[in-house]
Amino acid sequence: MNKSLAVITGCSSGFGLLSTIELARNGHFVIATMRDLSRRAALDEAIAAAGLSASVSIQPLDVANPASHQPFIDGVFSDYGRIDLLVNNAGFALAGFAEDVSLEELRRQFETNFFGTVSLTKAVLPIMRRQRSGRILMLSSIAGRSAAPAMSSYSASKFALEGYTESLRLEMAPLGIHCVLIEPGSFETGIWYHAENVAARASSPDSPNLQRTTGFRNYIQKQVNRRDPGDVARLIARLATVPNPRFRYPIGQDARFLLILRAVLPFSVFQNLAIRTLKLGSE
Repeated sequence: MNKSLAVITGCSSGFGLLSTIELARNGHFVIATMRDLSRRAALDEAIAAAGLSASVSIQPLDVANPASHQPFIDGVFSDYGRIDLLVNNAGFALAGFAEDVSLEELRRQFETNFFGTVSLTKAVLPIMRRQRSGRILMLSSIAGRSAAPAMSSYSASKFALEGYTESLRLEMAPLGIHCVLIEPGSFETGIWYHAENVAARASSPDSPNLQRTTGFRNYIQKQVNRRDPGDVARLIARLATVPNPRFRYPIGQDARFLLILRAVLPFSVFQNLAIRTLKLGSE
């Protein structure tokens, strides 16, 4: 295997699909994974259109099933003899005000966004340690730096991922392994249009937050339509080879602006601004 080998999770759509194309276009061999191979049509079409069929292998992998991770990674290493890049992209955003999210839904959020990511990372670390090289890119979110209303479960999972990755970076840097956080703002990836991404009670007439949930969703959908997810894919391709990557890469004008606000405003002022902007007043 002469090419750098990259493993990407969550490649049926969004950042994962676009990153597969960008990395393959930039000379990497890509193992593009997804939980359900019946959803591979969009990726197959993109690969064919780009003429990259020889540079991509599509394989099944369920990030929320940790028992499958070590056998999968062992199989990739057996077939190709190396793993240079792991892009932990798979995840979802569970929308719903905190009092509407059940513990079962919260656990499902963490199983994919945090525990699944940690499990797959642990499976690949021994290979990178033996190589004395490797990169692990974590698709976090600006919500992992500044918590979003109606997204407490998602924000919590990304805050956890940020803390884990910070420790991991300090541990792995002396071994030649770079761990990097990518923190997108709001991008159009389709995650807001699936029923499984909304807490069951959030859309119920019994929810005390029904009106606020509807208003917040409408606000977010208007914002994300303005941003190109290809920007994130191109950043991932660049970070695969940049010599000394920084620890954090916020991306998106809204992400950078939010970080500035959090740095310069007292939290009480930021809180009042968020309530007014996002129309989070009482029902």
